[in-house]
Amino acid sequence: MDTAIEDGVDVLSISFGGYPRELHNDDISLGAFSAMQKGIFVSCSAGNSGPYTFTLSNDAPWILTVGASTIDRTLRATAVLGSKLELNGESAFQPKGLPLGQLPLVYPGTIGSDFSDNCDPESLNRTGVKGKIVLCYVTNDIRTTKIEQGRVVKDAGGAAMILMNIGRDGFTMSADAHVIPATNINYEDGQKILAYMNSTSAPTATIVFKGTIIGDKRAPTVAAFSSRGPSTVSRGIVKPDIIGPGVNILAAWPNSVENKTNTRNTFNIISGTSVSCPHLSGVAALIKSAHPGWSPAAIKSAIVTTADTVNLENQPIQDEKHLPADIFATGAGHVNAAKASDPGLIYDIEPQDYIPFLCGLGYTSREVSKIVLKRVNCSEVSAISAEQLNYPSLAVNRFGSSNQTFTRTVTNVWEDNSSYTVEVVSPRDSNVTVNPQTLNFSKLNQKLTYEVSFSLPPFGEMLVLLHRDTFSGNQLSIQRGALLLHITIEGNIYVKGLDLLPLNFIFQIL
Repeated sequence: MDTAIEDGVDVLSISFGGYPRELHNDDISLGAFSAMQKGIFVSCSAGNSGPYTFTLSNDAPWILTVGASTIDRTLRATAVLGSKLELNGESAFQPKGLPLGQLPLVYPGTIGSDFSDNCDPESLNRTGVKGKIVLCYVTNDIRTTKIEQGRVVKDAGGAAMILMNIGRDGFTMSADAHVIPATNINYEDGQKILAYMNSTSAPTATIVFKGTIIGDKRAPTVAAFSSRGPSTVSRGIVKPDIIGPGVNILAAWPNSVENKTNTRNTFNIISGTSVSCPHLSGVAALIKSAHPGWSPAAIKSAIVTTADTVNLENQPIQDEKHLPADIFATGAGHVNAAKASDPGLIYDIEPQDYIPFLCGLGYTSREVSKIVLKRVNCSEVSAISAEQLNYPSLAVNRFGSSNQTFTRTVTNVWEDNSSYTVEVVSPRDSNVTVNPQTLNFSKLNQKLTYEVSFSLPPFGEMLVLLHRDTFSGNQLSIQRGALLLHITIEGNIYVKGLDLLPLNFIFQIL
């Protein structure tokens, strides 16, 4: 990172991380702060430890923390059972002219060792899989890849492989460059295959390879492996910040992955937040090119406040189980590169603004000084709570007080003489006010501050409608954004935004 900073890069894309650590003990956090001070935008992978909460890394507020989502196309490999049931899966190995036909289907988990159901190394030696299609669960062993599972099947004489997701992975399927004909199917369909096998004494199956299929209307969904928040460092901000394409992504590769001896294909299909992060880094580079004077925080704000919160069916983004994804999985939502260059308003943060935030986290003066690379005495600093950082998201500890007030300062990057108004629709027994209710900007780069004050009912829903008034000649067009807050009886609040506009920021009550 030091070398990149010395070279004067504009964007740092970091596709690695580890366990969550305090900001002053996290090498990536420390290096990213130094880069941010030099005006360098830093984006990092959230991690691949999902779908469990409190698993994300790289959660410093000066880092764009990126989760992973699916895309609207698949590399289709369909398992066709002897019962005629067709179950769609994925595979990057798409052999042509391979008439498998219906072959005997075997599940080693019922006849082999304890590890046979995962087709782990040496687990199929005496299972009689030769010439058959072998059904396996995706291994839970991080040391064994899906491709290696296929190699185990091949070495045992198996003709093909159907990989079933385990329950944790749900509907997130990967297209791998298998060494034999294979398909990865979702957990639900895997259970259908097992039920079919229990219904007949001679189960059969085949795999039909259909190439690239475009138009998955459920996309984007959150990948099962994408690490989830909330942040273990600061509950006052929402992490991850954003999700982006990270499942079955075409990538350059250092060696051939094609299962042919006469060709060399140095591309691969890979998945992970390690590939979603570079997508967001590219978006940041485009914004930096369009707005070279913007700070890293301004670029992040543009990305976060223009994110999509609905899928291609205009329904809330779903998780790996095809249930509505919560804010710990999606952050602000899915990146919308087309909107991000024109956010209208931005929430900016200067490097020195992080000092009151860091002191407010309870760090010692020495720990804060280590991060910001200069001497700091927190006893002389007016510390702020994490919620008061001028971040484009907000997490509130509802048990601190029944009445809450927070401020945000926005910068007009749209045009001169622009106006933003707020309409609040709240449930009975709640009180939400925004002051002022109208923000009138007379010029570009002007800053205005507003307050949001609210009290919370035991449960209910809340809508905050934000209007951007756009004058074009004698015509007035109004663009609306909506922020939906849902408070459960247990006192948790999750946010589903609809077409977020720049004045929006995300509430999350813990």
